[in-house]
Amino acid sequence: MLGIRYPIFSGGMAHVARAPLVAAVSEAGGLGIIGSGGMSPEDLEREIARVRELTDKPFGVNLMLMDPNVPEQVEVVVRARVALVTTGAGSPSKYMDALKSAGIKVFPVVPAVSLAVRVEKYGADGVIAEGMESGGHIGTITTMALVPQVVDAVSVPVMAAGGIADGRGMAAAFALGAEGVQVGTRFVASEEAPVHPNYKQAILKARDRDTIVTGRTLGRPVRCLLNKLTKTLARYEEEGRDPEEFESLAVGGLRRAVYEGDLETGSLMAGQISGLIREIKPVREIIEEMVREAREILSRGLDF
Repeated sequence: MLGIRYPIFSGGMAHVARAPLVAAVSEAGGLGIIGSGGMSPEDLEREIARVRELTDKPFGVNLMLMDPNVPEQVEVVVRARVALVTTGAGSPSKYMDALKSAGIKVFPVVPAVSLAVRVEKYGADGVIAEGMESGGHIGTITTMALVPQVVDAVSVPVMAAGGIADGRGMAAAFALGAEGVQVGTRFVASEEAPVHPNYKQAILKARDRDTIVTGRTLGRPVRCLLNKLTKTLARYEEEGRDPEEFESLAVGGLRRAVYEGDLETGSLMAGQISGLIREIKPVREIIEEMVREAREILSRGLDF
């Protein structure tokens, strides 16, 4: 469908999934995806051009549907004729005709079966079933439970996301019925990810219980690594503080993490799989190891 060698997407992570990482994933045989969150239409146009300077392989763009720039961003990706668009934080129904008319494949990220069924009716070419293990904005269902239910509910290809960082996770996704995986946190801890070294080191140092979800009471749950900011946000929620007070503290946190390496007041968005990541590697090595390990696992016979 997409002209890629391996069924591996990179997550469309705002401020992280920029040209160096996106191109590296596509060059290694996967599908790199630009994270357009927070970009102006002009920024997105420039980022697409940068990716095309680095690779002639297919790549995509993630659209955060709550972003006020989305209508203009859609115009940009339509003009650019990118291979694929993923969407998050809502339904892409009103943009579907424009994207499909341009020959762009659309894979919405879905946290629940109901949304998967709905976007298939709108004409989605596939869906990305993302479990709550993921970093960043999440739903409430685990990958293990969500993926097979989505697979049973739709007829389009399903990509699995959330808690996948190696070949074991990839093999598990196939066992659940997915046809590919989307990887986020593992690629943050890659050589090509254009983020501050402090951010990468924080992922390497993380253990299994070192993430926290904040924002549930506001209806916008986000998973990040534990630090001063996230502990304070959690306390604000427990105390029932005004949502505006919560938002004023959280705003700009991801930028501080990505660009400044602020380990205390930055939003170090990362998934629960962080505890499995112990080394910063080139993207190509990450992908090749993942594919090799998944193939080995899936080729084993069951003896029981």
